[in-house]
Amino acid sequence: MGSRLSAPGPQEKRFAAYIEGLAKAAGHEDRHTPLKNYCKGLLLPGERKSIEPMAARLDPENVQPVRQSLHHVVAKAPWSDETLLDEVRNHVLPAMRKQGSVVAWIVDDTGFPKKGTHSVGVARQYCGQVGKQDNCRVAVSLSVATWSSSLPIAYRLYLPKEWAEDSERREKTEVPKEVEFQTKPEIALDQLRAAVAASLDRGVVLADAAYGINTEFREGVSELDLQYVVGVQSSMTVWEPGKQPLPAKPRGKRGRPPRLLQRTRGHQPVSGEKEPTKYWVSTLPPITKLKALIKMAKHRWIIERDYEELKQELGLGHFEGRNWRGFHHHATLCIAAYGFLVAERNRFSPSARAGHLGFVATRPVPHFRPRGSSRSA
Repeated sequence: MGSRLSAPGPQEKRFAAYIEGLAKAAGHEDRHTPLKNYCKGLLLPGERKSIEPMAARLDPENVQPVRQSLHHVVAKAPWSDETLLDEVRNHVLPAMRKQGSVVAWIVDDTGFPKKGTHSVGVARQYCGQVGKQDNCRVAVSLSVATWSSSLPIAYRLYLPKEWAEDSERREKTEVPKEVEFQTKPEIALDQLRAAVAASLDRGVVLADAAYGINTEFREGVSELDLQYVVGVQSSMTVWEPGKQPLPAKPRGKRGRPPRLLQRTRGHQPVSGEKEPTKYWVSTLPPITKLKALIKMAKHRWIIERDYEELKQELGLGHFEGRNWRGFHHHATLCIAAYGFLVAERNRFSPSARAGHLGFVATRPVPHFRPRGSSRSA
């Protein structure tokens, strides 16, 4: 950053302090330098943010050793994604709160088109990036948002059932034994539970219809004592005020007691109107004004900016490895780099943009060598 002869500026000092905190959160001292370099590489200008081109930008004269160090820290080193994301959150949220309180927790997922079948989690499924079924990976995230900015605080790959039940593919891509098949709403509920357990400033849970139509998800959110505004499909039915399902049929002499609540021809829930075409369900207080309700429902879209910049500027989808750890480590470091930008925007004006903070590799970066490796490696 800056010229060779100039002293570090205030922003450079803040960035240095920020990535120092990240490095310590990663644990072993051998990981500190390559982790810092990885974050710098993500913020440097350049179209591709995979390991090889980042190494070339960081130190053109020593590409191979730098590449090895970056690969080791992202694909092999066993540091905790959750611990590092906690460090990001603890640094960035106070900066966000200076511009306003937390108002929402936003559940969403994002897809990454991917060829082949060997990279962890790749399957033919709906991909939002292309708007149709395609070969891709999908990750579920939870973001916290004020009215002016948002930050992902949890991020996990959705592992399709055919992957979760394939022991050979799991072994090749190093999927942890404790990872079992979960639906996207189930993953999201786990992320919400973790956020509640961390005693974060609470916000209204926002999610699209893929989550809102799921009864277990909505009930799980309410059990956490969280309010929600979630999208639903027009086919969803609800009971009118003052009405509810009839009780289950009386128990017969044999078999299990009936549990299914009854409907009759004259006792049915009602469906939505033909228009408008978008529907939401909310547990906000009945006195909430319609304008405020709509504002909150549409606030979910604030994270579109996050995903756009994480993908286009910071290379969220550029990791070329196939294993579980590498996929998550790369995403965590992308979010960490993005977190610094979010903090800077809340410190000053929102005009700062990824790739335009003046990051340049002015000198060769220190080389990282795993324990036991030769110095000529």
